[in-house]
Amino acid sequence: MGIQIYHNPRCSKSRQTLALLEEQGVNAEVVEYLNTPPTAAELTAILQKLGLSPMQLMRKGEDEFKAFVKDKDLDDAALIAIMVAHPKLIERPIVIHGNKAAIGRPPASVLSILA
Repeated sequence: MGIQIYHNPRCSKSRQTLALLEEQGVNAEVVEYLNTPPTAAELTAILQKLGLSPMQLMRKGEDEFKAFVKDKDLDDAALIAIMVAHPKLIERPIVIHGNKAAIGRPPASVLSILA
């Protein structure tokens, strides 16, 4: 199984994480998730690999968070559906290697899943 990075080229942490992977000799499949959002099933699998709840993976400073999530009583399925519809809400970058995943904040945190 190859390595994937859910990447936003406009994000400095995402660019730094991709550069770090390349420095390690890793040829990761780049998924520009804003253009190609994960499906609900894919996002559910990513959350399981990260060991996070949907709320823990959300970018709470985004306008979409304030509009669709804040002060609302939503279950995990609803939160996942909102992230799929508004992928800007997904924290980035996410690196996936087999059944492991890590968020590149800081970028070096992804090194632990490469071995």
